[in-house]
Amino acid sequence: QQFPEVVPLNVGGTHFTTRLSTLRRYEDTMLAAMFSGRHYIPTDAEGRYFIDRDGTYFGDILNFLRSGDLPPRERVRPVYKEAQYYSIGPLLDNLEDIQPLKGEKVRQAFLGLMPYYKDHLERIIEIAKLRAMQRKARFAKLKVCVFKEEMPITPYECPHFNSLRFDRSESETKLFEHHCEVDVSFGPWEAVADVYDLLHCIVTDLSDRGITVDHQCIGVCDKHLINHYYCKRPIYEFKITWW
Repeated sequence: QQFPEVVPLNVGGTHFTTRLSTLRRYEDTMLAAMFSGRHYIPTDAEGRYFIDRDGTYFGDILNFLRSGDLPPRERVRPVYKEAQYYSIGPLLDNLEDIQPLKGEKVRQAFLGLMPYYKDHLERIIEIAKLRAMQRKARFAKLKVCVFKEEMPITPYECPHFNSLRFDRSESETKLFEHHCEVDVSFGPWEAVADVYDLLHCIVTDLSDRGITVDHQCIGVCDKHLINHYYCKRPIYEFKITWW
């Protein structure tokens, strides 16, 4: 298939016009491959080359290929998704180095310390959905434990050990092991980020999935472990509103 020097495009119903050299700017991209002449591209009734993709952010793709321009911050995420589809590596690298994607990389590094984080999110959603359907209710509530430190804290006496971070024997560890009576439990972890940072992550990721969630601390576990030691992991009530 032969292409003209000036290429008319129809991307999902939105029309663009650009130079062939612009589409071939980076040879390892999908666009360069599509317009290499090795593949057949259909045309619409007006002779425009048709790409079956939403064209909302294709202009941002072209602007980068033309002159290296990057989209404004509010469009970075959707343009990044389009850059992934078209396999435009240089644009992906540039977008990953600015906000909000740069901050997201830091956030994901923190969440990487959290075992089964995504599984726990799914469990929150499934429990809330099941309870709302059973009750024929607009919302559902569930208890979530979020704790950073593994060691229990007691207000009644000084700890057996000198620090919150310590080495315990296997027998001592078993004395302190237990499961709080909650629906989902997150923790422990070792990072500067605290409980409120993880709560922000949970609420953000649920909100990104279109789920309305409110939360409040309703107390601590307070389960007796040994001697005067009690579990003091904070318990939060999550309220998921479905409509």
